Amino acid sequence: MSIRVIVADDQEIARTGLVMILDAQPGIEVVGEAADGRRAVELARRLRPDVCLFDIRMPGLDGIEATRSLAGPNVADPLAVVVITTFDLDDYVYAALRAGARGFLLKNAGAAMLSQAIHAAANGDALIAPSVTARLLGAFANAGPVSPPAHPIETLTDREEQILATVARGRTNNEIADEFHISLSTVKSHIASLMAKLGARNRVEIAMWAYETNRVKN
Repeated sequence: MSIRVIVADDQEIARTGLVMILDAQPGIEVVGEAADGRRAVELARRLRPDVCLFDIRMPGLDGIEATRSLAGPNVADPLAVVVITTFDLDDYVYAALRAGARGFLLKNAGAAMLSQAIHAAANGDALIAPSVTARLLGAFANAGPVSPPAHPIETLTDREEQILATVARGRTNNEIADEFHISLSTVKSHIASLMAKLGARNRVEIAMWAYETNRVKN
């Protein structure tokens, strides 16, 4: 079964390019397009795609509010949203992640990274472009957290602290497994434990927690 995606971007040339790239990827099918956030939310609620790919800046309802409407903490049956933006230090990106986005990419990320992000989101994972993870999350963390960081439900083990740092730096599960010489299933188990202890919904929130608690420095 193909991963069903809707794409929302107010710039027609950018939207067309994203659709062409995604439709050319094996296992991915674009099932809807929108030029603004309000239309994107309507389409998503009607079509229930596997992944929504939203630009940050759109007229009417922007990508942040569209994301919050479909994937926010109060949404009973959230959809997977990936945010794509032009600027790696865009002020809105952090807010989008807080709103429930399952990852973000830059528009120059390339077809392979875009495909990887869509597959990750569809599989319940989250992907932040590794080239900008530390700089972007670190910049917003240094500006001060939105709210005081919560203490973990249980104390993190030494290994979980190590995994936490690698997730915050944008490492994939395979890269973490290689670095620590452990199996992929063990990595997934550690990440599941981190999410449970931190009250995080995905690895994006794990990464933000790491920066907000000064586990990782720029």
